[in-house]
Amino acid sequence: MLNQDDQLDQIYRALADPTRRAVVERLTAGSATVSELAEPFDMSLPGLTQHLRVLEDAGLVQTQKVGRVRTCTLDLEVLGSAERWINQRRQAWAQRFDRLGALLAEDDEPSPPTPSKGRDS
Repeated sequence: MLNQDDQLDQIYRALADPTRRAVVERLTAGSATVSELAEPFDMSLPGLTQHLRVLEDAGLVQTQKVGRVRTCTLDLEVLGSAERWINQRRQAWAQRFDRLGALLAEDDEPSPPTPSKGRDS
């Protein structure tokens, strides 16, 4: 089993390609055969199969072959791990921006008047 960093690397590498992102997008609607996935693309079935292999290696897609028909399914849990990683980064940055905003707001507040040193008469 891959460690989490290696799996994230593979997931993002797989999603870096627009064809593979389109395949993942199509599979969010439900399982599809390789032929169905190939329809919108101007490429051979072996070309699409190479893209599917990258998605499989990343764990994003699972395939099942029954007879001569290969059906692909999206693994939402693996996709969710990539989403969780992004959300953790987003949350950390939001907290940093909140702290920065509070610090800047403190600088905008008027300073309390300082007592003047007058002469005693």
